[in-house]
Amino acid sequence: MHHSHHWHRHGWQRGIGFLVLIVAGVAAFSWIVMQLWNAVLPDVFGWKTITYFQALGLLVLSKIFFGGWHRGGHHGCHHRRHDGWANLSDEEREKLRSKFRHGWCGMHDKHGSDINVSDTKAGGDAA
Repeated sequence: MHHSHHWHRHGWQRGIGFLVLIVAGVAAFSWIVMQLWNAVLPDVFGWKTITYFQALGLLVLSKIFFGGWHRGGHHGCHHRRHDGWANLSDEEREKLRSKFRHGWCGMHDKHGSDINVSDTKAGGDAA
């Protein structure tokens, strides 16, 4: 019980420390993006230099456009797609590619149950 009370009493301090670490990391990454942009792109492409806050804005936009705001969701799907991929036959790979092309990320059998790519390598449908 004492340990639980100890965590509760100091948990907010750890939370503040974690928040400060995140803010410092974002600030440093924004500065790095600004420096790289200003060192490379004006000379290579003739683009204008950017400010720190423009670099931060680019990071936010790239997160929205390319990274999304999910925690886990698609990452699990990504892992599932590549699990056992090397062990699939050409026919099984083409079946999965066809399903992915149609926006089918979560893999389900004909009954709607989740399946794993490694389940299909034994041959035939996972249904």
